[in-house]
Amino acid sequence: MKIALAAQLDSGLVVVAGPTASGKSALALELARNFGGEIVNCDSLQLYRGLDIGTAKTPPAQRRGVPHHLFDILDPRELTTAGDYALRARRVLREIARRGALPVVAGGTGFYLRALLDGLAEGPQRDDTLRARLSHIELRRAGRLHRFLRRLDPPTALRIHPNDTQKLIRAIEICLLARRPAADLFRQPRRALEGFRPLKFVLEPERAKLHERIAARTRRMFAAGLVAEVRALITKGIPAEARAFESIGYHEAAEVLGGRMTEDQAIEATIIATRQYAKRQLTWFRREAQAIWIHGCGDDPQIIENVTEITRQFRSNLQA
Repeated sequence: MKIALAAQLDSGLVVVAGPTASGKSALALELARNFGGEIVNCDSLQLYRGLDIGTAKTPPAQRRGVPHHLFDILDPRELTTAGDYALRARRVLREIARRGALPVVAGGTGFYLRALLDGLAEGPQRDDTLRARLSHIELRRAGRLHRFLRRLDPPTALRIHPNDTQKLIRAIEICLLARRPAADLFRQPRRALEGFRPLKFVLEPERAKLHERIAARTRRMFAAGLVAEVRALITKGIPAEARAFESIGYHEAAEVLGGRMTEDQAIEATIIATRQYAKRQLTWFRREAQAIWIHGCGDDPQIIENVTEITRQFRSNLQA
């Protein structure tokens, strides 16, 4: 009887979310080390091989023996979706739970986290031929996809940045294949993650401190060879329209290689774009239900101590 009841209990799941440069990786690593955990990536760009410096991946040598999952699993030419991510991540969570370890999900891609925890509405399967046509349209004239989506589905267009080609393509794909606005599908019931009880932390450093960290990290990335990393990707045959080169930092580094920016200009442009992105991340996470907001940085010893104690109490309550 005890075995049957134990099997029905939810497994613990810790989430460390927040804006870029807020110290998510450092905090997640400490929690995993303290509680026998394994880290599951929730950053859309850290899924890709070869995107290391510009995504601030924790190098294997600095992971301190903690298993890391869903890093470096895709070629930069591959397209993926939040739904694809959720399927992979849910499978990994179940594997970690079966080993009796604590999954620690860490990252700043809010839509991926929402897909993982809450599920997504069922939509039409991807159509690679349609996607290629849409990608070609945007490549010929930037901004056309966003204008097209505004005609098909104004509410969804408002939520997607004009430069986010991947999301634009998926939204238009849904509209065309389902023959109705994607916003209608998004309102349908979703299948939430089952078998896990999440403890969600959102880091929120003081704004001036976050801006300072963003600037310092951006300069470190370029000093560490971000432009050379982009050159290596291009040398390997990664096309200019690949997802990697749409992202902050990689786009600016590609502009340096193309002679359209100096490195100093690229650094400043990256800092500004990253600040704007961090603001959007915080806006997104404010809609995350039952999250515990941590007002500080994840590598602050006091923050680590406080979050560790909350996590310890959470695990004790699960086992009670």
